[in-house]
Amino acid sequence: MPTFVPDSSLVSDTVPSLNFGDRAKGRQPDMIVLHYTGMPDVEGALARLCTSGTEVSAHYVVLEDGRVVQCVQESKRAWHAGVASWAGEEDINSCSIGIEIVNRGHDWGYPAFPLRQVAAVIALCRGIIHRRDIPAHRIVGHSDVAPARKKDPGEKFPWHSLADSGVGHWIRPAPIVAGEVLKTGSEGDDVRALQQSLARYGYGIKANGKFDTATMEVVTAFQRHFRPAKVDGIADQSTLTTLQALLDSLPAQTASNGIR
Repeated sequence: MPTFVPDSSLVSDTVPSLNFGDRAKGRQPDMIVLHYTGMPDVEGALARLCTSGTEVSAHYVVLEDGRVVQCVQESKRAWHAGVASWAGEEDINSCSIGIEIVNRGHDWGYPAFPLRQVAAVIALCRGIIHRRDIPAHRIVGHSDVAPARKKDPGEKFPWHSLADSGVGHWIRPAPIVAGEVLKTGSEGDDVRALQQSLARYGYGIKANGKFDTATMEVVTAFQRHFRPAKVDGIADQSTLTTLQALLDSLPAQTASNGIR
């Protein structure tokens, strides 16, 4: 199988995937989407990402010991996001770079992410950010862009460590306190305002004023990323305050216009 020159000096090996294509309309990537492999071992994960017919791939795979494998060139469109959306865009594969992090995931015990692996993810992302000028708020998880389908990289992923190293948009979550909540079955202006705020941040959600299943899934995804201490799909005061603080800390143009 033909190989290629790695895009990152951190790459220890290239394992070319057959699953890729051209980015639509020459789109240049301005997002990073982080995943976990969600499989029992790295061999099975690499085989799935690189074998023709699986319809799945990623640009990079970060192993538990910190080694980085590249499977698709950054200039190409890897097939990692599937049916997804962010900030009004639906072809996430064309506008993003996908990084798979080796972890068995929720279905196989969901272990913590080793420090060496996290350090490698940070270093890899920092290089991509530098090469591609990726905005902090466009470094997201698979569950952010596909909340109805995905949980990865999940609530154990240390987004705070990435942010401390200049990777991603994150703030300290507001404390969890007792009080009024919005949950499945709630309706009205408060629910609509929540939905509008989530959409303003980038989540694919319609503001219909009803706390339906889709809203619960988006709130759950938001909590996995930004308020991981309690992931229950209920919009309590901690969730609402954290969301507002994130919006307040966005670049002015992005926050006012809801654009990339």
